[in-house]
Amino acid sequence: MEHNISLITTLAAGFGLALILGFVAESLKLPALVGYLMAGICIGPATPGFVADVGIASQLSEIGVMLLMFGVGLHFSLDDLLAVRRIALPGAVVQMAVATVLGMGMAWWWDWSLGAGLVFGLSLSVASTVVLLKALEARGVLESMNGRIAVGWLVVEDLAMVLVLVLLPPLAGVLGGHASGAADVPLWRTIGQTLLQVAAFIALMLLAGRRILPWLLWQVARTGSRELFTLSVVAAAVSIAFGAAELFGVSFALGAFFAGMVMRESEFSHRAAEESLPLRDAFAVLFFVSVGMLFDPKVLVEEPVHVLGVVAIIIVGKSIAAALLVLAFRYPLNTAFTVAASLAQIGEFSFILAGLGMHLGLLPAEGQSLILAGALISIAVNPFVFAAVSPLRRWVLKRSELARKLEQRQDPLAELPMSTERKYLEGQVVLVGFGRVGRRIAQALDARSIPYVIVEQNRERVEDLRKQGAIAVSGDAAEPAVLIQAHIAHAAMLVVATPDTLNVRQMAETAKTLNPGIEVVLRTHNEEEAVLLVKEKIGQVFFGEEELAKGMTGYVLQRFAPPIPAHSGRSGHS
Repeated sequence: MEHNISLITTLAAGFGLALILGFVAESLKLPALVGYLMAGICIGPATPGFVADVGIASQLSEIGVMLLMFGVGLHFSLDDLLAVRRIALPGAVVQMAVATVLGMGMAWWWDWSLGAGLVFGLSLSVASTVVLLKALEARGVLESMNGRIAVGWLVVEDLAMVLVLVLLPPLAGVLGGHASGAADVPLWRTIGQTLLQVAAFIALMLLAGRRILPWLLWQVARTGSRELFTLSVVAAAVSIAFGAAELFGVSFALGAFFAGMVMRESEFSHRAAEESLPLRDAFAVLFFVSVGMLFDPKVLVEEPVHVLGVVAIIIVGKSIAAALLVLAFRYPLNTAFTVAASLAQIGEFSFILAGLGMHLGLLPAEGQSLILAGALISIAVNPFVFAAVSPLRRWVLKRSELARKLEQRQDPLAELPMSTERKYLEGQVVLVGFGRVGRRIAQALDARSIPYVIVEQNRERVEDLRKQGAIAVSGDAAEPAVLIQAHIAHAAMLVVATPDTLNVRQMAETAKTLNPGIEVVLRTHNEEEAVLLVKEKIGQVFFGEEELAKGMTGYVLQRFAPPIPAHSGRSGHS
């Protein structure tokens, strides 16, 4: 008896090839995502050999979109975004506008319609959060100020793209595509109805969902069943995404994003992220494979100039716009180059938008192939772009007087006010980093009236601290000029409370060069790094897990083990 096993063959071929080509990509120091896209190309209709079921792959990719967006929502932190809002919000909006205009201009040159140009430009304007996070983690700078700015920038881009996905269907008819509503219904009414539906869904999720979902997770967690907990997380993501589309007419992506965002309110959010990660990763692979199946490699041969133009917008145009914007906000060259490298690629949202544009009759098939070609090339090149940041910065500083002026320009927040009291200039504590750990240290110092100067890379945070009357300097403590501004030469102690492990040693060495007698206190989350720092006798090192274990052990012993008397009977056994 014959069986229809197209689903099984699609899964087997997709996962198998993705594993092989993903491994090859990682071996070549490329993101595995490149291998997943190549796997899709190999089993797609545009290449010879086995062809997977495009319809089934499309449905699997929809599940991948749901789980991808659910993961984005689950890790979305409004506090992290607000910490860098003054640069991330205007920077992302302006950079997206510049990239969109560049893409529309190129589409106009090719005689495409206005709608095609708009979808094409927007697809090139947004970078991949997945690619960025992996790149920052690989370099150990995810928790650094540069990393936070880059991630916040991309979060703003993601939110903007969610809005685009909501508004594009009702606008499709005006832009030359397939109208989503009735032909006799005015456009303003269609857009208004769409926004009302979205507002109703968001209100329902924020008012009821944030109470019901955490409660349901708690009830399932009480059963002690890991399988049920994982099932509840996945069921919530997929069911809410599907219900949002059916009842409110919003996209799967928006529904899944808010499902994750609401679930973050639960005390089990970290466990939910951990338990659902394998399934999210699996379907994310299928999403990228299905995207690769839509790519026609002939575009590389037939339209090489068009492909180069797309790559130029992604890698050069977006990067220059982002770097100039960061410099305009008075951040150093290193931050400008890091953010520029972060944005020099496109990924999952570009694919989602391109697919929607095709479905609405706005984007031609050639446009989707060009977007996929740009994604493949930019993602493959991105590790090399990141690796070039430090050499390029040194090269520019060596040869450009303007770059040196930008690096050394006078920022009012980069130096202490002339009115600073003397107690903050001699014998003070220099506290590097004002995150969760830094704030607690500062509170303890305040309680004992010990003077201290804060050194923080987040310029907005320094501005807020000064408004509160704190003594703070903006800049990277790994730079000697920044420590000099904090009067490290006459300080009694340097306390490094930032988790940026790459620059910890450099901060300590610079401080001891400027003040040989200074006492250094360091924080690290890496056990190997902690051992190395202790061996080098750089300073007093506090390793996160070890100190937590000491504190918990001390509490347990204090509660259950009475203190040993000064004169115990032990001497009789000696």
